[in-house]
Amino acid sequence: MIVNEEAVKKILEEVKPAKLVAATKYVDVHEIEKLEELGVTCFGENRVQAFLEKYEKYHGNGEFQFIGTLQPNKVKYIIDKVTLIHAVDRYSLLKEIEKQAAKRDLEMPVLIQVNIAKEESKHGFEVEEIDEVFNSLKDYPHVKVRGLMMMAPHIESSETEKYFKMTQELLQRLQKV
Repeated sequence: MIVNEEAVKKILEEVKPAKLVAATKYVDVHEIEKLEELGVTCFGENRVQAFLEKYEKYHGNGEFQFIGTLQPNKVKYIIDKVTLIHAVDRYSLLKEIEKQAAKRDLEMPVLIQVNIAKEESKHGFEVEEIDEVFNSLKDYPHVKVRGLMMMAPHIESSETEKYFKMTQELLQRLQKV
């Protein structure tokens, strides 16, 4: 990938005040460093092994978040290296994040993944079980939920808005409890 400096600057300006998480799946460390020079400070990885290789070589000031499906047996490798785990989609993962964060005496921010569109091909907790999930969080004091995440169905972008709205409404309801 060759970094398009003008495009990066434009995107950073357009997303303000939100934080841009640049997915760096096919990007090497030199390109990550170039992105950082342009103002990108947050990088998202979705493969543990590739992330660890980049993490060892990276000497910048940016932060990494884990944005993909995470196997519980891989949590121990990233728990002290990422600032957020995006796709907490099952109890076994919650349990392992708690275990590994407790071992290191740290709090791990996470996003709970909800299968809002009830797609068989998507991961995430079902909407009907989300209250139970949030009630169980008292058993995971080292896990800090920062919000919900979902994957919109592969449909026309104009039709996806309702799924984002449903997720937002669900989060607002959960925050009131």
